[in-house]
Amino acid sequence: MKKITIKDVEYIAFRLAQELLELDEPIPRFSTRFPHVLESCVSVPFAEFFGKKLYPSILSKASILFYLMIKNHPFQNGNKRIAVTTLFVFLYKNKKWLKVDTYQLYQFTVWIASSPAQLKNEVVKSIESFLRLHLVNTNSKSGLDVEV
Repeated sequence: MKKITIKDVEYIAFRLAQELLELDEPIPRFSTRFPHVLESCVSVPFAEFFGKKLYPSILSKASILFYLMIKNHPFQNGNKRIAVTTLFVFLYKNKKWLKVDTYQLYQFTVWIASSPAQLKNEVVKSIESFLRLHLVNTNSKSGLDVEV
């Protein structure tokens, strides 16, 4: 399974955003991210405890990555947008994609952002269910394939 890296996030969240997006809110420089928060968000999905993976499947890894990128606020601005983009890059690197309505994904992302921290486990399970419902493979001849 391919990991998402800090360099991936830097490229997708900042270089592409600054070059391609016209936003009312500026994207702060990557160097202004909060120390060690992004690094933690990106490493937790791949953590092990006594040799056992804490998040063994692509769904569990993607779910905790998405949750942490939204809730831990590694950036001064744009955390939800960066979280969605990071999720898509992680899935794409692993030959997966989400087939979901943009507005539905937006509403789901806002719901995660407003969820109480004490409901973290329930929210992460909801993210996993949401992803399972919308996850498709990208490695078929016809494009997207619904086998997961």
